[in-house]
Amino acid sequence: MMRLLVILFAAAALAVATTAHEHHGEAPTCAGGSGHVLAEFRPGEVTVDGHSDDWDSVEASEFALLPALDPDEDKAYSGGKVAVKAVHDGVNVFFLLQVDGAYAYTKGESNKCPSVALMFQVGEKATFYNMGGCKDMPGSCTSKSCRGHEVDIIHFSIGNAIPGRLYGGNHIDNAAGNGNDRFGHLVDVYAWNPHCRYLDGVGPKENNSNAQNDWHGVWWHSSLTVHSGFVDDDNPYGKQDEKGTYYFEFSRPLRTMDQFQQDAQFTIGHPSNMSVAFWYPTDGKTWSNSDHYSASCNWLVLDIQPSSEAAYYRPAPNRSWDAATAFALLLSVVAICMSIFVGYRFSRNRSTAQFTPLEQIQFAEERH
Repeated sequence: MMRLLVILFAAAALAVATTAHEHHGEAPTCAGGSGHVLAEFRPGEVTVDGHSDDWDSVEASEFALLPALDPDEDKAYSGGKVAVKAVHDGVNVFFLLQVDGAYAYTKGESNKCPSVALMFQVGEKATFYNMGGCKDMPGSCTSKSCRGHEVDIIHFSIGNAIPGRLYGGNHIDNAAGNGNDRFGHLVDVYAWNPHCRYLDGVGPKENNSNAQNDWHGVWWHSSLTVHSGFVDDDNPYGKQDEKGTYYFEFSRPLRTMDQFQQDAQFTIGHPSNMSVAFWYPTDGKTWSNSDHYSASCNWLVLDIQPSSEAAYYRPAPNRSWDAATAFALLLSVVAICMSIFVGYRFSRNRSTAQFTPLEQIQFAEERH
């Protein structure tokens, strides 16, 4: 019974995003082709809090947001380009997406709020178009029939997410063995095509596994002024239609414990393929199935640099160690000087002392 409830909940949670990714026919082409996202080695520089100040020194890659099904530049997202930033610390990889847009938030109605997704190639045959490109349909797609077409997806619908609060992997959903996020709908998903798309750990019977949501993320809008922390009662948190910029910040380990081809595995020094999708309720209208934008009509290349290429990074000098060393050296010099002085005085006293023969000492004792 519990398993059935999980599957039903997963199906409901994925319904909107699944239909929004439906593609049919030939893959479209667009000007500019694909692009690159550079992830430098920058340990300890960013905090996943939705604020962009700690990202200021990180170079952004900017991409026009074109309708995914009809990537015509004349139909591009009116708010402008999406800026994508990425860094890693040798253990985790971090992403920041920046998109200009008037503030739009309706509690509990995700398609009246902005939404974002990242998709990564897993299988060698997985295509950007048609979300992996397996030709099988529901009921026939399995991990065997669609082997090699796997893609890994993180999807964040903010309709139930408080700005500045962390969502994604949590103990309750991870204990259930799936990639769900019942609190903020920052879900960890895999797919073979738009029709065969599942939460990690949920899917065709032979593909079930004990999985978890490895992602964490947060959202923010530049018009929001409260930085001490929002709570649910504060919604809608800001003024509707206020101009500004949306920030979506995410993190995930470079490697996960996935053993079923549901997670992308990142390797330092090796490129990975990724893509970015964005939904927005233009003019206050709810976005529908085909109203999502893509940063490209082909894979973007994520380049995770090794630390040797991040020439700017140098460990700070240990000034406390230098001071301690100087003090110890001073004490050593003082000790040596004192030893020389004591030795000199002792040798001088020995040279001036009178010598009394042993026989005289014995004679004096006998007389007494």
